[in-house]
Amino acid sequence: MTATERREEIMRIMVARRQENMTNLAVELGVTTRTLRTDIEILTCQYPLTTVRGNGGGVLLDPSYHPYKNTLSRKQTEVLISLMGRATEEERLVVEDLLREHSNYALDLNNNLARP
Repeated sequence: MTATERREEIMRIMVARRQENMTNLAVELGVTTRTLRTDIEILTCQYPLTTVRGNGGGVLLDPSYHPYKNTLSRKQTEVLISLMGRATEEERLVVEDLLREHSNYALDLNNNLARP
C-alpha cells in the first residue's frame, strides 16, 4: 500500500468511525505509530482532523464533516426506503444510517421523504 492509498484508507476509516485510537489505527494499517502520526499530520492540512492526547484521546474527525452527504438521488433514496419495508430490523437500521449519511432527503416518522 502506498502512502497515498494508506491516507485514503485512514480517511475512509475516520469518516466511518469519527474517532479512533492511534495504536489501533497503526495496527489495522500495518504501520508504526510514527508513520501514522506523519500521515495524520499531513491529512490535517486537508481535512478537519484533530488529535487529542491521553485517555479517551486519539484521532477525531470534526462532527460536521460529511464528504458523502448528498450523493444519493431522490430515486435512489426512494428505492432504499421501499426496500426497508421488507428488511429485517438490523437491515432497516443499516439503510437508515446510509440514508442519513448519503441522502439530501430526510425521513419523517412514516419513512416518507422530506426536505431537510
